[in-house]
Amino acid sequence: MNNPSGSAGAARTSALAEDLRLLIGTLKRRLREQGQREDLAPSQVAVLLRLEKDGPATVSGLARSEGMRPQSMSAAIAALEAAGLVRGVPDPDDGRQTIMSLTDACRERLRNGRAARQDWLSRTLATKLSPREQQELAAAVRLLKRLVED
Repeated sequence: MNNPSGSAGAARTSALAEDLRLLIGTLKRRLREQGQREDLAPSQVAVLLRLEKDGPATVSGLARSEGMRPQSMSAAIAALEAAGLVRGVPDPDDGRQTIMSLTDACRERLRNGRAARQDWLSRTLATKLSPREQQELAAAVRLLKRLVED
């Protein structure tokens, strides 16, 4: 790995990190606009994605997974239930618990949102970047992947 040496190298690295952070934030906002999630709070989106990834779970299990207080998770779940995005069934092992899962409408919404974001990004890449620039971006994406590898 190359590490910049000296204060000039450190300043360049810091400026690059800031530029990258701001750019990624802007890209996330643009993608979010395309996916029609603006009516959900970030905590609600996190719950939906957790249920999609890990499958049905109790409210207390979701609260632990998301690092939330059970009361806060209950409020998030109540809003998602009211919107028809999750449903609950009694836990067969513990009748005091409710197992939450995504509704079919929610799964469709997630699919449609992903498709809209993918379509927007594909069209934007095709219209704003030349084939050579797209190749350069692909190389940059490989570098970005290295940043997040464990």
